[in-house]
Amino acid sequence: MLYSKNKIALVDCNSFYVSCERLFNPSLIKKPIVVLSSNDGCIISRSTEAKALGIKMGEPYFKVERIVKKNNVKIFSSNYSLYGDISRRVMKTLKQFSPQIEIYSIDEAFLNLSSIKDENLLEYGNKIRSTILKWTGIPTSIGIATTKTLSKVANYLAKKEQSGVINLINSKQTDKLLTEIKINDVWGVGRQLTKFYIKNGINTAYQLKNISNSWVKKNTNVFGSRTVMELKGVPCISLESHQEKRKNCCVSRSFGKKVTKLEELQESVTTHCLNAAEKIRADNQTVKKLTVFIRTSPFQKEKNYYANTKNVDLPIRTNDSIELVKQALIILKHIYKEGCQYQKAGIVLSGLKDVDIYKTNLFSVISSEEKRKKLMKVIDYTNTKYGRDALSIVQAGLKKRWNIKKQYSSKIDTACFELLPAVRTS
Repeated sequence: MLYSKNKIALVDCNSFYVSCERLFNPSLIKKPIVVLSSNDGCIISRSTEAKALGIKMGEPYFKVERIVKKNNVKIFSSNYSLYGDISRRVMKTLKQFSPQIEIYSIDEAFLNLSSIKDENLLEYGNKIRSTILKWTGIPTSIGIATTKTLSKVANYLAKKEQSGVINLINSKQTDKLLTEIKINDVWGVGRQLTKFYIKNGINTAYQLKNISNSWVKKNTNVFGSRTVMELKGVPCISLESHQEKRKNCCVSRSFGKKVTKLEELQESVTTHCLNAAEKIRADNQTVKKLTVFIRTSPFQKEKNYYANTKNVDLPIRTNDSIELVKQALIILKHIYKEGCQYQKAGIVLSGLKDVDIYKTNLFSVISSEEKRKKLMKVIDYTNTKYGRDALSIVQAGLKKRWNIKKQYSSKIDTACFELLPAVRTS
C-alpha cells in the first residue's frame, strides 16, 4: 500500500475530567457524572451514563439541573490542577511507546508508530491502553491510521463502539466506516464549512473523501484540501513533536459574585499576575508588554455595560512576579471605574522571548537581580511541592471572596499529600 510506512496513533483519554474524579473515588464507576466549567457554568465532561440520560456537552448547568437531580447525577466543579497533573502522567507514560509524540491537548496525543510492523499494531495499541490504565488509572481509546485525520476517525469509532483500539492500516473496511462519520465529526471541518458541505450534498466523511481535488481547491482553502487528501490516506499534516513556545500568556477568570470594590479587583489581578508569571518562568521566558482588562456583564440590562483595557511596555524584560504585579496594579487604577459591578478581570503577557536572549539590563544591579531570581525559584519550588498559593504576596489576599464558584469541588490536590484521599480497592 502507498504510504504504508506512515503509521499514526491518536490516543484519547475517555471522558478525561470524569475519569480523573473517579480515580480517587472508585464508587463513582458506572455512575452518571458531569464536570462543570469554571464558575460552575456549563457541562464540559460527561460519563457514558450521563450521556445516556441526554445531557449534552456545553449545555448550561441550569438547563439540565432537573435531569441531574432526578437521576442522582454526581456533579463536580472543574479541578484543573488535578487534571493537569494526571495529564502529565499520561503523556509521560506515552513517551515510553514512541520517540515521536505530539501532545495535542490535555487528554489527546498523536504517536508515530512507523517502526511497528503492520501485523503488530493492534496488539501494540492494546498494550499502550493497558499500560496507561495500570500506571495512571485512566481509560483510553486509540485510533491508528496512515494520517492524523484518519487516526481521528479511527479514534472516534473506537470510542463509539467501545472497542478500545481501531486500526485502519491496510483495512478493507475504511470506506464503509467513513460512511458512518458525519461531516461535522471530521477533524478540521468547522461549523461554517460543515454548512457549506451539507448545502452541496456532502454529508459524510466518505463523500468528502471522494470529491474531486479541483472542486475542493476552488471552493475551500488549503486546509480543506489537506483534510480531503488525508481522508484519501495521503499524509499532509505532519506530527509536531517539538512544540513552539507560547508568544502570549493570558490569565483571566469570571468572578463568583459581582465585584464592586477596587481592593477585590486588585486581589484578582494580582493572583492572575502571579499565575501567569509562574507559567512563563516554567518556560524560561520573559515578557515585554503587560495588559490588564476588566469588564461588567454584557447581559446586565439594568446597568450600563463597562469594559476597559490598558497595556504598558515594560522598560526591562522580566518574569519577576513582584515587578509584574506592581505594573498591573498601576494600570488597574487607571481603568477602574467606581460604581460598576464587575464580572471579569484578567491580564495578558505579550511579546514573550527566551530568557537567554536577554541576559540582563545594562543599568541593573546584578546582586539585587540575582537575589530576586533566587526568590522566584523558591516560590515556584514551594508552590509546586505544596500546592499553588502556598507562597504568595500580600496583594493577592487570603479570603478571595471574588473567586470563581466551586460549589461541587472534590478538593483533591495531588501536590498536597494531606488532600489525597485513601483509595481501597478491596
